[in-house]
Amino acid sequence: METKQPKVSVVIPVYNEEDQLEWSINNVMKVCRKNYGNNFEIVVANNASKDRTLEIAKKLSKKYKEVKYIHLNEKGRGRALRKAWSILDGDILCYMDVDLSTDLKHLKQLTDAIKNGADVAFGTRLVPDSETERCFTRTLYSRTYNLLLKLFFNAKFTDAQCGFKAINSKVAKNIVPYVEGNKWFFDSELLIKAGRNGYKLAEIPVLWVEDLGTTVNIRKIIIEYLTCILKLRYDLWFKKVKTN
Repeated sequence: METKQPKVSVVIPVYNEEDQLEWSINNVMKVCRKNYGNNFEIVVANNASKDRTLEIAKKLSKKYKEVKYIHLNEKGRGRALRKAWSILDGDILCYMDVDLSTDLKHLKQLTDAIKNGADVAFGTRLVPDSETERCFTRTLYSRTYNLLLKLFFNAKFTDAQCGFKAINSKVAKNIVPYVEGNKWFFDSELLIKAGRNGYKLAEIPVLWVEDLGTTVNIRKIIIEYLTCILKLRYDLWFKKVKTN
């Protein structure tokens, strides 16, 4: 008897990405068709873009039957993922950054990890088997940040913020609705809450190349992350935080 293959839903959050959205979707389509046949969908989660991103997403949804889009009126990767993952019916729900910094050859490894029993699978750039092209400053910030997660939450993972993750439908139902972060901290909070509730985490070493066109306000990000870490630590210590 033939085993039914799980449906894979890939979410790509975007904000003002008119220059690379079509290129990104075309590349993801090729890999998904090769790996999953017709049993997948790609969802562009538009975060209040002010350029032609939504228009391009609509055009792509007409070009490819597997491509869909949703529109949010507020920015925030976490907000987009929480919305998308709450309405999709995929057995395996993924997301990746639109710049495809993580090599797409790892997508099947990600979904295979879920098929083989993991509840959350995610790329890591910070183990010896990973290959990264990244400036020293960002690598230092990333390692320091993940060290803070170990100190505050006894985190067992090495890289919380790689924009390349997959979850199963149980996590989508039982954990994601209670992840409060609306921006970049969403990833860290997801892993922390999933791990604390006994869900199995799987790290995948990846080939990752920094998008040199991306600009980040390091000072602003540091303040935001520290605030989120302290809030979550407070909530976990002094409040009954419902997760599942």
